[in-house]
Order: sequence, then structure tokens, then C-alpha cells
Amino acid sequence: MLKEWYLLIAVLLCTACASQSNPNPTPSKWLDEPAFVQAQAIIDGKVTSSALVSGFLARIEQLDKKTNSILALNPNALAEAKAIDKKVANGEALGPLAGIPVLLKDNIESTEMPTTAGSMALINNNTGRDAPIVAKLKAAGAIILGKTNLSEWANFRSESSISGWSAVGGLTRNPHILSRSACGSSSGSGAAMSLRLASLAVGTETNGSIICPASINGVVGFKPTVGLLSRTHIVPISFSQDTAGPMTSNVQDAWLMTAVMAGEDASDSATKNAGTHRPAMPLSEMLPTDLKGKRIGVVRYRQGDNPHVLAVYESALSQLKASGATLVDISDFSQPDSFWPDSYNVLLSEFHHSINEYLSGSPAEIPARNLSELIAFNNKTERELVLFNQDIFEKSLASAPIGSEQYQSALRLIQDTAGKNGIDALLAKHNVDVLVAPSNSPSFLIDGVYGDHSPAGFIGIGYLAAVAGYPHLTVPAGQVKNLPVGISFIGGKWQDENVLKIGKVFEAKHGFFIKPGLLPTRFDTPSLKGIDTGLNNDG
Repeated sequence: MLKEWYLLIAVLLCTACASQSNPNPTPSKWLDEPAFVQAQAIIDGKVTSSALVSGFLARIEQLDKKTNSILALNPNALAEAKAIDKKVANGEALGPLAGIPVLLKDNIESTEMPTTAGSMALINNNTGRDAPIVAKLKAAGAIILGKTNLSEWANFRSESSISGWSAVGGLTRNPHILSRSACGSSSGSGAAMSLRLASLAVGTETNGSIICPASINGVVGFKPTVGLLSRTHIVPISFSQDTAGPMTSNVQDAWLMTAVMAGEDASDSATKNAGTHRPAMPLSEMLPTDLKGKRIGVVRYRQGDNPHVLAVYESALSQLKASGATLVDISDFSQPDSFWPDSYNVLLSEFHHSINEYLSGSPAEIPARNLSELIAFNNKTERELVLFNQDIFEKSLASAPIGSEQYQSALRLIQDTAGKNGIDALLAKHNVDVLVAPSNSPSFLIDGVYGDHSPAGFIGIGYLAAVAGYPHLTVPAGQVKNLPVGISFIGGKWQDENVLKIGKVFEAKHGFFIKPGLLPTRFDTPSLKGIDTGLNNDG
């Protein structure tokens, strides 16, 4: 009954919002403008916040039936937008995101809706709390439009999981080709931004969960330095790697969101230096126009061998060079044999500790207060285990405690490999400002039997940025067979603003955009339509 209850509530919320929609829909030109342009238009009286909210609700109702990216909507969104409009009319001073609709991945707490992480165990997890990053968005005037679907437990429950699927929300599909994965775990945020179902979205990442869905859905994704944004009241995996981050239609919006959400949080010790390194607000007079004087390390050893992806990569590199950057090839990098098993074991240990802390501290009435009880809940809840198991949970339960030498030595090895002996060493050795690489291969097929698997392999060096906790930006760079491909910009610790500046110039000069086709399969591409073969239907 829990599932049916939650889904009913979600439908009622959607219906309530849709029924309040403005009878004069907002022209799509305003819905598709960057958030920073929308915000200025609201202040200038060219568009209202309530018109944006109504327009996005109508678009969600029209388009999201095919992709299933939205898990629940805020029933107060239109009323909150009208309150913003009243303040504008009264000439009141407003924040930089005043009236801008934002979607949150449903592992981030907000007062309006439960925070489920996609799990039936958290279907009643209505904590009444705003995560500090959500409080900052609201203080800047943003409207929380709703919650997006995600890979359940941020894709950290099963080694045979299906990205984009959760027991609460079902399956999110890639809006470019619906039979393809939206990638995890911020699948809903990536798909929703691809279809432009809100002005802005927030995702979270432990290792690839912002970058993969952003690149595979053809939007901008930014994973900031771990500790720049608070992680309090976000369902956790790893205290050494977790961070929230923007998923947007353009780099300037990602920069703006990062500046708004960044800052210290007394409950999160990793943020103690966040104020010192918070990016400045991206004012037009400070935005860079070229890359003269910048040196960029071109990662060759993880670029893969797909000729189509390599063609996109080479085109992007040519644009960086044309923009004034000096390119330096990086052809090799070695890491200890134990890096991958050690990195997995670190996550297993940190998840056990972190999820116990989160579950025991939730003020809501939930059926599990620790990982052991969560495993037991899943075992008796058929919907949870019908597609894939919970072997990651079970391994985490048996993992080494975070106080053990086994855990501590593994953590030291992977952080040194990814950080001082990895990204830091590559930047210093080659005297470059950032590293670039393909963000990922094009999206793989959704497979309900075997789970996630990419025939072209997972490429790029996002895993180094994730383990080191360093900033990583993906920007759409091209397309392969109707599917987007992104390029990654990775910098050293606290080099967030520099990474965003370089990505902003690339985006402006490269000018690539891909509109989702909502194709059922690639066989439905328009290029195959309307050809007279001369055969009749019986041929």
C-alpha cells in the first residue's frame, strides 16, 4: 500500500499544480532562455515568475509522460511564484534567482515534499527540513518546483542495477532516444534539463552521478570541489566524495548556482574553507572572452577508441586552440593495481557509517533506522528486489569500520593516487591549468535483465576528480547517432571558478546544442522516414 499511496500523492500534487496553470501559456522563448536571462526579465517586468512556473508545469504534463523524470511536484510552487511577482511589482529588492523554478534530485531534503532517495523505505521521509543548499536557493529567491527521479539510493544498492530506476519513481528514460539510459544516479535531473522542464536542476555525485547523466542527456553538469557545498540533509553515500552540484542548460547558470549554494556549514566540517573559495557571481563584465594564456592538458590515455567520439573530441580541441589556448597532450598515467578494489571498499565502509547516521537521525517515521534494518525491509518488499538485488548493501554491512587501519590505508592510497599523485601531478608536470577529456561514451541501451553495461566502455578521467574531490565540469560538445557527447574540464582543489571560466569560453565559441528527439529507438530517426522504396506492404 505504501507504493500506491505515494504515487497517488504524487499524481494529486501534479494535478493540483497543473490545475492552477495560467490560461495564457508562457511563450516557449522564455522557458528556453537561460535562467540568468529569465531572472533579469522577471525584474524588468518582461515575464512573471508565475508565468514561468505555469509554463514549466504545462511542459512537464506534455512531455514527461515519455521520460518519467519528475517524481513529485511542489503544490505551493505557483503560490510562491505569485508572491515573488508581488514583490517585483512593489519594487522590493530580490535575490539573484528570484522567481526561478528549480528541480531537486530526490535525495536532497526540502520542506515541501518527502525525500525518498527512490526507496520505499523512505516514502514517508517527510523531515520538514531544508538542506542548507536548498535554504540558500530559497534565500536567493528560487522556487522549488519539484523533485526528480534518480537511480535508487544514488545507484549504490546493487552491482547489477539499472540506472535511472527507483522503486518509488520507476524508470527515467533518455529523452534523445527513449530506449537508451539517462545514466545515474542524477538521471531525472539530467533528463528534465534536457527537455527544459525547469530553469535549473540540482544533482548529486559520488563518482560520476552528475557528469554521466549531464553528458549523456546533453546538458551542462558541474561537480564542485568536495566541501564547497554543504552535504547536510542529503541522503549520503560517502563523506569523502559526496557533493551536490548544478545541472543546467548553460555554464553561466551552473556558475551562478554554484555561487549561490556555496558556503560554510557548521554541521559539515568539509566546508570550513568554502567561504574563502566560493566563486564570485558571474557578472557580465567579468566573463572571459577567450583562452589566451591558458594551457590545457589533453588526456589521450582515457579517450577511448570510438571513432565517432574521437571526432567530436578533436573538434572540441580545435575550438579550444582557436580560442587561444595552448594544448598539451598527456599520453600516460599509471595507478596502483589495488586502486579500484580499494576505492570500492572505501565507499562500502563510508556508506555503512553514513547511512546509519542519516537513518537514525531522520525525524520522520521510517521503517529502518540502520543498514541492517534497511536490508531486512527490502527483503520483505517485493517491488524493491524484483529487478536487481542489494549485494552492495550486504557488502557494506560487512565492510571494515571507518576507524580500522584497513579502511584508513585504502583511503590514503586512493586519495593520493587521484589527488597529489594524479590530477595535481599531471597539472604540475605538464604546466597546464586544466585537464580535458571526453566525458563519457554515448548512452547505452536500457537492459532490465543484465543491468547497466556500455559496449563502448566508460571513458574519461572523471573517476580521478571524484575520488580526489576536485572540480569537474561537462559541457555538450557534439553528437553521435542522435546522442549527445560531452567534454570534461577538470581542475585542482578549489579551482572551481577557473574551471567554470574555461568551460564558459568553450561553450560560447563552440556553440553546440542538441534538441531531444524523443525517438523510441534509433530506427525512428527522421533520416529513415519518408523514403519511397517502391515496395508495397506485402513486399
